[in-house]
Formats: sequence, structure tokens, C-alpha cells
Amino acid sequence: MNDLSFTVPLWMWAAVTLVIAVMLAVDLVAHRDDHVIGFREAAIWSGVWIAIGLAFGLVLLAWQGGEVSSTYYAGYLIEKALSIDNVFVFALVFSFFAVPEAYQHKVLFWGVISALILRLAFIFVGAELLQLFFWTAYLFGAFLIWTGYKMAVSKDAEVHPDRNVVVRLVKKIVPTDTRYHGSRFFTRTGGRRVATLLFVALVAIEATDLIFAVDSVAAILAITTNTFLVWTANAFAVLGLRSLYFCLAGLLRRFAYLHYGLAVLLAFAGVKLILSETPVGKLPIPLTLGVIAVTITVSIAWSLIATRGDHGDSDGGTTAGTDGTAGAEPAPAAGTVGPHHPDAAS
Repeated sequence: MNDLSFTVPLWMWAAVTLVIAVMLAVDLVAHRDDHVIGFREAAIWSGVWIAIGLAFGLVLLAWQGGEVSSTYYAGYLIEKALSIDNVFVFALVFSFFAVPEAYQHKVLFWGVISALILRLAFIFVGAELLQLFFWTAYLFGAFLIWTGYKMAVSKDAEVHPDRNVVVRLVKKIVPTDTRYHGSRFFTRTGGRRVATLLFVALVAIEATDLIFAVDSVAAILAITTNTFLVWTANAFAVLGLRSLYFCLAGLLRRFAYLHYGLAVLLAFAGVKLILSETPVGKLPIPLTLGVIAVTITVSIAWSLIATRGDHGDSDGGTTAGTDGTAGAEPAPAAGTVGPHHPDAAS
């Protein structure tokens, strides 16, 4: 599989890793008091993360030229678009477990760290497979097309976080207290150490992100198999995921048709990956960027116009009680909140 190839010195990998670590540390310190994150604060942080992600593309432009920079931006844009789908599932998980708003950022913070680790592993494995075995492009491509189809037709399917196989397994293995104990993931009850409901919510977030990681990495590998570009595009897109959630939480109902756009992007990535191993070859990056930008713009505009009389829930759909315990109301169906991943409840 022909692709961009340039030498990335070890110090560059170390520098990017250090920047990511510093950004995570700053974010953790800034939200160490478990306060409720409002729209203004989330918007400012989202702007910071997006600015950093875009600035890295300029670094690549100065270092390796326009083709490498454009490829990075294409990967970053599709990862950012797909991350919006994560937001819908986050809202469902938080609503189902009635996670108090003050603790949601902590759950997402550790969820992002696990997401980065998962994606890093998938990137190296997936890129290596595509380089060694050309036929894996057909498998990954077919998987993306199927996932896009499922996303387009399964909007109204209900998501039940408690049915997730990983969540069920954790509850069986780890003694669990079905209450919240502040922002703690573990506590002591009756002389023994037990997991709190906040830890269960974290496991649900990480379990669903496992599926998202497979999709997003496969989608960006359709654009490039250069591990440095794939990793950086993924990392800078995922780093802003927490702030993006708090920005969009109250507007989720207005993105009623976004899942169609995301489905198109996944299917397009699948077709692009398959074509890369045919006489057609890899589609040009400008075309890829154009398709991504137009698809996202049209699906968002369509959603906002169709739902212009609906301003969504101001609390992002969470149902946390004032006592911090899980609410008695059932979780809303995915179709009442917005699009979600078709396999998130597997």
C-alpha cells in the first residue's frame, strides 16, 4: 500500500508525547475541584484544544510540506467529526447512571487517557497489517462500509450501558456499591474495598470507546498509514473530547441527522481504503478533505434547520439527583438523544 513516508526522529515522538502529557496535566489541575463545567468554560477549552490541533498542522507544513500537512488535517477532521458520535453515547451513559455533573469531567478525563492508549495500540497494529497484507485493506474497508450502514439504519435502537459485556464482567469480578461516594472510584464499605457507581460509569465509557477506537483508527488508516500522522491526528482530536461534550451536551437533540453524515464518512473511508489496493489507487487528499468538509457541513446544517424550534435540554440529558445517587428514571432511548454507535451496547 503506497503512502507518505518520511523519517520521524525519536525526539519528535518524545516531544509530541510530552506535549500531550503536559496538556493532560494542565487539564487535570484546572478541574481538580470537581466543579460543574458550564458552556463558556467548555467553549474556551474547546477553542484551546482545536487551536493546538490546527497549530500542529502548521508545524508539519513547515517541516514536511503541504502534502503531509493536508493529510494530517484530513485525518484530524474526520476524527473530530467521528468524536461527535462519542458525545451522544457519553450523554446516554451519564444519563443512565445519573452521574452528577460535577464528576462527569473526571470520568471523561480518565476515559480519554484509556482512549489514547487504545488508539495507539490499534494504530500500530492496523498500519502494520495494511503494510504487510494488502488484502486487509478489503477487510477494513468492508468493515467501515458495514459500520456506516449500521449507523445510518440503527438510530432508534436503544442503548443499555448495563448490558455491556465489560460492565457486566466488572460487576461480577469487582465488589460494587451501587451508590456514589463523591468523586471516588473506590471506597470502603463494611471493612472491604469496593468500586463505586462512578467507577462502573467509567468502565461503561471505556467499553463503548473500545468500539469507537476500532472505527476511528480504521477510518483514518484509509487516509494514511503513516503511524506518526495517524497518532497525532487521533491524539489531538481526542484531547478535546471532554470540552466538546460539555459544549454540545445541551444541544444534542438538535443534531438529529448528523449520524447520516457520519455514516457517509465511514462508508467513504471504506471505499477509499478498498480503492487504494485497486488500479484506481489512493484518492487525492484535496478530494478527501472536500468530501469530509461538505458532508459534515451539510449534515449539521440539515440538523439545525430541521430542529430550529427545539433547543434541547440545558443539562445535556443528565438525570442526576441532588443526593448524587442513581436516578430511578429509565435511561432515554438513543433515538431521543441523538445518533450513537451501532455496537455501543454490545
